[in-house]
Amino acid sequence: MTDFAYTDFTCLRIERHGPVGWLINNRPEQLNAMNSTMRDEFGQAWIELDADPNVKVIVHTGEGRAFQTGVDVAEIASDGVGMQRYQQSMEEWDVHFTAWHQGVEKPVITAVNGLCAGGAFHWVADADVVIAASDAQFFDPHVSVGQVVSLEAIGLLRKMPFEAVMRMALVGRHERMSAQRAYELGMVSQVVDPPERLREAAQELAEKIARNSPAAMAASKRALWRALELGLTDACKAGALDLVSMWGHPDQEEGPRAFAEKREAHWVDPVAHASDHAHRDTNEGNPS
Repeated sequence: MTDFAYTDFTCLRIERHGPVGWLINNRPEQLNAMNSTMRDEFGQAWIELDADPNVKVIVHTGEGRAFQTGVDVAEIASDGVGMQRYQQSMEEWDVHFTAWHQGVEKPVITAVNGLCAGGAFHWVADADVVIAASDAQFFDPHVSVGQVVSLEAIGLLRKMPFEAVMRMALVGRHERMSAQRAYELGMVSQVVDPPERLREAAQELAEKIARNSPAAMAASKRALWRALELGLTDACKAGALDLVSMWGHPDQEEGPRAFAEKREAHWVDPVAHASDHAHRDTNEGNPS
């Protein structure tokens, strides 16, 4: 496959290592705080990574000593616009800076390095899998600067006990959670030690995931995320449709065959498969 053409972003960096696409927060001098430019770039970056046929799994991490530290307070305090720049998008729920917001179908791993504070929890809550370096620290300073703890914490409630999230919301900047404690509470699924191995560990995990059927993983991801929105019966009914959506797919024949032959499976490219289906449907609808 040819290399995919990515936008040359100002506040983010995209890399690809084998089947793994990396989205790297790249404002290290500002502890990767999100200014208005970075916020806009996130929406486009997720779309491009999801569209790249060479990428099977996406890893999101930060450059420097912080994963991310929320909104850029210096910009908010100095530009005369403040938080009002985001008012309409929040009131209309028109937000696009996480993979979940953008409907990314590929598996997404958040790899937390160093500080993870405030708005950074958006990408913790909205990732499929979260790992952290052993020296990572988590805290939510919103109430300490007169802001409301809301969206990020609501997302975390799907992963963690209510009281753990509420405690973090109420203590603000006056208490930090360790990576080990985040692991014990279910916020992260792996603590990497030494911390310098975080990217290596994230690449290894992503490559394990990338060995599986992209189409089956996308359907699985849809079923499980949707279940968080629905009651048990409705979630199971919807999940049954995701289950049967793979029946007749080439990957369902290739998987057992590869297992029996003791070799790696050769999965269908989802984009090519969708295009082939569309082509056949068009031909069937317009016989010569």
